[in-house]
Amino acid sequence: MSTSQRTPHPDLSRNLALIGGRGCGKSSIAKRLARCNRNFMLFSLDALIRYESAAASIPEIVADQGWVGFRDLEFEVLSKAASFSSGVLLDCGGGIVVDLDSSGNEIFSERKVSALRKHSRVVYLARDVDYLVSRVGSDPARPTLSEQHDFETIMARRDPWYRKAADLVIDCANDGKNEISRTVLRWFYEEVGIDPSEADRALRSLR
Repeated sequence: MSTSQRTPHPDLSRNLALIGGRGCGKSSIAKRLARCNRNFMLFSLDALIRYESAAASIPEIVADQGWVGFRDLEFEVLSKAASFSSGVLLDCGGGIVVDLDSSGNEIFSERKVSALRKHSRVVYLARDVDYLVSRVGSDPARPTLSEQHDFETIMARRDPWYRKAADLVIDCANDGKNEISRTVLRWFYEEVGIDPSEADRALRSLR
């Protein structure tokens, strides 16, 4: 039996949410964190949205309901997932901090950010826009965000909203997944009163 199996994983008194632009690494970091502490319940909000839509793809949902309908559904799903008082690890979609105004322009989403922060500590994984473009490209699983604005413009507008929503901003730069995971987990453990060295021990066990 390995050390990671013998050692109890620390109890969690809050939720942890990862936010950031498409391609910033939220999903891969979230999966790694979930392996570090089995008390995390990992929820991918995009996966839950698809579940609520009878397994329709994200582009299909947007095509059917438009971005306004999608953002409303995203809020409903987030409200349910974020209602847990502790132990949830939220892998949020890139638009978790936005809603649309009457003209269809993105605005900061007070309702979603409020729901997100109710029981969660929020981490923004900040990446250079060129890095995000190189990661997402023309991925058919990701619907076009806007017919009027390019991806770079949208990310530049969203950046201060991510920062406003976050309790911690991590400039990922050239850091690898293990280092980013360590930074997130050590910070989160300190926030909830757990010895941060537990994060180092857990990450070593993944190697």
